[in-house]
Amino acid sequence: MPFDPPSPDLPPLQRLLQVMARLRDPEGGCPWDREQTFATIAPYTVEEAYEVVDAIERGDLAHLKEELGDLLLQVVFHSRMAEEQGVFAFDDVAQAIADKMIRRHPHVFAAESYRDVEEQTAAWEAIKAQERTEKGRGASLLDDVPAGLPGLTRAVKLTKRAARVGFDWPSAREVVAKLREELEELEAEIEAEDAEGTHQELGDLLFVCANLARKLNVDPEAAVRFANAKFMRRFAYIEQRLAERGSSPAQSDLAEMDALWNEVRRADKQGPKTP
Repeated sequence: MPFDPPSPDLPPLQRLLQVMARLRDPEGGCPWDREQTFATIAPYTVEEAYEVVDAIERGDLAHLKEELGDLLLQVVFHSRMAEEQGVFAFDDVAQAIADKMIRRHPHVFAAESYRDVEEQTAAWEAIKAQERTEKGRGASLLDDVPAGLPGLTRAVKLTKRAARVGFDWPSAREVVAKLREELEELEAEIEAEDAEGTHQELGDLLFVCANLARKLNVDPEAAVRFANAKFMRRFAYIEQRLAERGSSPAQSDLAEMDALWNEVRRADKQGPKTP
């Protein structure tokens, strides 16, 4: 027999937890939900986080509410699976993050005070470092930077962590010089037709790009999403103009499409910088 839906009179979070418990029920739950594991759900968790970011960047608050719900469901899903294994439950997750926020904000929840945001940030990092030591997380300063992060984001975090102990360029100017150096090395590998060398040098180039983004206080993932959106819009312009000529990209050639690209690019230069 099917379950009765959890009462809408319940507190919303309690109702959501009951929904997930019933979806995972061994007898009457959903077959798909029952067979999931932490590993199979993880990609959906990452995807939902990106959809939250997308709604924010589009300024779509109605959609943001929906996407935050989807992301919350991921937390509930992981927590339910952990509870089934007797490891922890949702309340433990909420308690742990509340404790962490109180511990990391002594200027709010204790008598500590800081002169400015920079001093507060330094104290925050010192508290995090102490937490890593207490948890025995690796001998290296970089050990606990998550390997599953997007590449550019992880590069920023790695270089930011190294910068805390002085391993950093003084300014963005030196990073730009390094970028030129890496580009020359990449060009040499391409000229030599060395596939492995090209792979490595391209990685070095992207790593330095991420480091430059950090020095310029730019989120590289956001920057490349902006570039993607701009490329899509400009290519759509090419498609539209070709359609007006009774043609299509497949029927066109690079010279014609490049001319249209430059046309929309010039228009962009004269207008607001939007994707």
